[in-house]
Amino acid sequence: MVENNSRANLSYRGDIVGIEEAAIDGTPDPKFYDDDGRVKRTGTVWTTCSHIITAVIGSGVLSLAWSLAQMGWIAGPAAMIFFSIITLYTSSFLADCYRCGDTEFGKRNYTFMDAVRNILGGSSVKICGIVQYLNLFGSAIGYNIAAAMSLMEIRKSYCVHSSDGTDPCHISGNPYMIAFGVAQLFLSQIPDFHDMWWLSVVAAVMSFFYSIIALALGISKVAETGTVMGSLTGISIGTVTPAQKVWGVFQGLGNIAFAYSYSFVLLEIQDTIKSPPSEGKAMKKAAKLSIAITTTFYMLCGCMGYAAFGDNAPGNLLAGFGVSKAYWVVDLANAAIVIHLFGAYQVYAQPLFAFVEKEAAKKWPKIDKEFKVKIPGLPVYNQNIFMLVWRTVFVIISTLIAMLIPFFNDVLGVIGALGFWPLTVYFPVEMYIIQMKIPKWSSKWICLEIMSTICLIVSIVAGLGSLVGVWIDLQKYKPFSLEN
Repeated sequence: MVENNSRANLSYRGDIVGIEEAAIDGTPDPKFYDDDGRVKRTGTVWTTCSHIITAVIGSGVLSLAWSLAQMGWIAGPAAMIFFSIITLYTSSFLADCYRCGDTEFGKRNYTFMDAVRNILGGSSVKICGIVQYLNLFGSAIGYNIAAAMSLMEIRKSYCVHSSDGTDPCHISGNPYMIAFGVAQLFLSQIPDFHDMWWLSVVAAVMSFFYSIIALALGISKVAETGTVMGSLTGISIGTVTPAQKVWGVFQGLGNIAFAYSYSFVLLEIQDTIKSPPSEGKAMKKAAKLSIAITTTFYMLCGCMGYAAFGDNAPGNLLAGFGVSKAYWVVDLANAAIVIHLFGAYQVYAQPLFAFVEKEAAKKWPKIDKEFKVKIPGLPVYNQNIFMLVWRTVFVIISTLIAMLIPFFNDVLGVIGALGFWPLTVYFPVEMYIIQMKIPKWSSKWICLEIMSTICLIVSIVAGLGSLVGVWIDLQKYKPFSLEN
C-alpha cells in the first residue's frame, strides 16, 4: 500500500516511531530532536570510525607496494608517515569547523560546502563545490571500474585453473560493470549517511580482510624466498629512463597522498555523531583512531608487498599471487574488495545525492514529497520519487562512463591531484585560521601556510605524473574495452 506524504528536508530523512507526535505543540522534544530541530543523531566514535575507514582504506592500498617501488625504502615509508600526519592535522581543523564560532554550541555546518560558505564565503564556495563534487562523481566511476577488475580476476582465476592453463581466458569487464551498477541502483536508495552505518561497518571489515590477506601473502613470499627485496632508492635509472623514474616517483607520491584523502566527506560523517560529548571531540578521537589503523595497514601492506616483489611490485599487489597455489585465497580477497567497494561507492555518492536533492527541494518545493510504502511484515518505508529517479540516473551515467573510459582510474588520478590540495589542505587550513582567529604572520599562521604550500607542490607534481599516464593510455584507447 502506498500513501502520499511530504517532508521538509530531503537531506535528513530519519524515521523514529512517535517522534512526530512528540513535537505536536511546535516545540521539539530534546529526547527526540537535536538543537537544530533535526531528528536526534545516534552516531558514535565507532560508527564514525567505520565511515572513515570505509572512505580511506580503498583498494588503493594494494597499489602502495608499487608506489614504494618507485621511491624506495627511505622515501616511500617517509611519505606515508608524512601524509598521515597531514591528514590527521587537517581532519582536526575540519572537526573544529563543524560549528561556526563556538565549537560546541555554534550553528552547524552539515556539509563541507556549508562550512566553506559560512566561514570563507565568496568565490571559494563555487570553487569548492566544483572540485568536491567532481571528485565525488569521479570516485564513483573509479570504484565501478575497480570492482569490475576484481570480479574479472576471480573469473580469470577460475578459468585458468579449471583449464589447467590451456585457455588464454580473455575476460570482458562490461558485464561486471553493469552488475556492479545494478547493485548500486538498490544501495543508492539508502536515504543518507544516518541509515547506512551497517553498510560502512561491513565495508570496513572487508577492507581489513583483504588487507590482511595481502599482508599474509607478502609475508609468506618473503619467508619462502628468505630475501627482503627492494632498494633504498627504488627502481634504478637504467632499468627505466630518467624521465620514467621522475614520472614514477610523482605518481607514487600522488598515490600515497590520495590514499589518505577523505576530508571532503568528513563533515558529512561528523553530522551523524550524537552529543554530548561534543561532535568535534568525538570526531577527533575517531580520526586519530582511524588514521592510526589505516597507517598501520598501509605500512604493513606496502612494505611487505615491496619486500616480496622488490622493484617489480605490481600495480595491484594481489595480481602478483594470482597464479600461485593460494589462488583461492586471492579470490577471497578480490571478493572482499568488491563488497568493500559497494560501501565505498555510497560513502562518496551520498554527499552528492544530498546536495542535489537539497538544491532541487529549494527550487521546486513540490518535489519534496514522499510515498509511504507499506510492505506486509516490514517497517513502513518512505520513498521520494525525485530521489528514486535522480539516484537511478546518477548510477546509470556513472556506469556508462566507466564502460566508455575503462582507464578512468588514471583520469581519476588527475582529478584527485586537482582536488587533494584544495579539499584536504587549503580549505581546512584557511577555515581553521578564521575559526580560531589565528593572527596573520604569527608563527602558527606561517607554519600552516608552509604546510599548505608543500602540499600544493605535491598536488602539482602528482597531477603531472597522472597526466602522463592518461596520455599513454590514450595511445591504445578503445571505448567499452576493459579486458583481462
